[in-house]
Amino acid sequence: MGKVLKVTLLSINAKYVHSSLAVWYLAAAAEKYSAVKHDVNVVESTINQNIDDIIKRTVAGTPDIIGISVYIWNVKLLPELLAGIRRQLSNVTIILGGPEVTHNAKYWLKNDADYVIQGEGERSFPALLDELSGYKTENKITACDEYVNPFSDEYFANLGGRIAYIETSRGCPFDCAYCLSGSSGVQFFLIDAVKEQIRKLAESGTRTVKFVDRTFNCNSKRAYEILNFIMQLDTDCCFHFEIAADLLTEEILTLLKSVPAGRIQFEIGIQSFHQQTLDAVSRKTDLIKAEGNIRKLLAIGNIHIHVDLIAGLPYESLGIFANSFNRAYFLGAHMLQLGFLKMLHGSKLREQAENWGIVYNGEPPYQIISNPWLSTEDLNILETAEDALQHTYNKGRFLSVLRYVLNVSGLSPFEFFRGLGEYVFSHAMPLKEYAEKIYHYCSGLPNVDTYKLRDCMVCDLLGMVKGKNMPQILRTRGEKRWQAVNYASKKLRRAVDYDEAEVLTTGEFVYVDGSVRDSITRLYEVKCGKQTRLICLDVWKGWE
Repeated sequence: MGKVLKVTLLSINAKYVHSSLAVWYLAAAAEKYSAVKHDVNVVESTINQNIDDIIKRTVAGTPDIIGISVYIWNVKLLPELLAGIRRQLSNVTIILGGPEVTHNAKYWLKNDADYVIQGEGERSFPALLDELSGYKTENKITACDEYVNPFSDEYFANLGGRIAYIETSRGCPFDCAYCLSGSSGVQFFLIDAVKEQIRKLAESGTRTVKFVDRTFNCNSKRAYEILNFIMQLDTDCCFHFEIAADLLTEEILTLLKSVPAGRIQFEIGIQSFHQQTLDAVSRKTDLIKAEGNIRKLLAIGNIHIHVDLIAGLPYESLGIFANSFNRAYFLGAHMLQLGFLKMLHGSKLREQAENWGIVYNGEPPYQIISNPWLSTEDLNILETAEDALQHTYNKGRFLSVLRYVLNVSGLSPFEFFRGLGEYVFSHAMPLKEYAEKIYHYCSGLPNVDTYKLRDCMVCDLLGMVKGKNMPQILRTRGEKRWQAVNYASKKLRRAVDYDEAEVLTTGEFVYVDGSVRDSITRLYEVKCGKQTRLICLDVWKGWE
């Protein structure tokens, strides 16, 4: 019998609110598959913590083995982390795993790692532990062919309300050139076990459960069964899925009409509306069907929808990408996530980068610098537009301002956000100052009526933050304002704060009901006496 080893599994998450799944899989696999029952401890940390503190927690108890889960967000810390661990424990055995080392194993084996586990670790990690303990076995290491349950009592004790992650299938049926998940088929975990894990997560105190399945609805029948199960739960959790919109069936769309508002959130990767670009990276999407299904989802009105684009793919120039951006924006999703191509180790696109003429940063996250269709300057323009988009539309800010200005100015969404990004330059400022910048930028655009602009901004700020931090240029003072406050108090049957009511340029009173918040947009309900005199009525609800 081999020696019982003291094993520490370390995850370094991007934020405190995130939790790890990989290290708990490995801990459960060691318990299930190791011939020797090793002493396994899990340590979760974040990239924002002091690295000396991470090292101190990792080496506590003098482990024999330290296993580290390595991803694009934490790999930069690895050289300093490994060196620090070696200084504390010169004889410790360090095992690395995860996508950042799977396809770059030789490098890390030359730089302070003793072993690198490539690909799935549920079988190979326990086998390696046994080997290192001196236990000899003739069993061959195979792929993980059984469901390993990562959700132990210790996992739930450590979760502490953070975002939880669950994997109900592994792999992807598609083979996109920029991704690592395809080409290996899809392994579906046992549906009854999956349901039990979902139920436990829903009862754990977490607010959000994210499915890491790369294309959750690639098996429509299975997706229907899981979604139907989630619908029946008595929980306030939000469940997040990555789906392919063109694979949504009418049965699933019908089912989703009955989902409690806020229960489901979909992230939908379009990546590009340029067919030549999609073909070049082997992205298979029926764009017309995807658009139609996204509009159907949004029409249901109870599901938060994210739509994703990737800038920097082959054949997509600045002008062509702007067309993709505008087409995606006008879908009306709650978020339009604009990402930039990252040349991941092991991806086909990275292997073919020289052939494509793609230049990218050699340091994580390996972001594109230029390609034959987008110069560095073009990418800087896209980053400027993305910054403006992120701080307004994607945060649910100034939505009626955006709708009004785009309606009258003649600007396309991309032109608007590019201009806003160049005008504001840095969006990291208090909301009051930011609102003033938005007002001054928009008031200079063609055909914008500053009175209507002001009224849109007032209503937006009431809906966003209940009127707090309203810039002086938007405020009404004097008796009329107090009349608005008294009017709102009477309507709401409670004392209303001075910031919660305003007077429109039409002379009408507008106020916010802070007790009513939309579960999808997270905006408070804004009310006014006469809807016929207002701008962008579809943004506001609850009219008298």
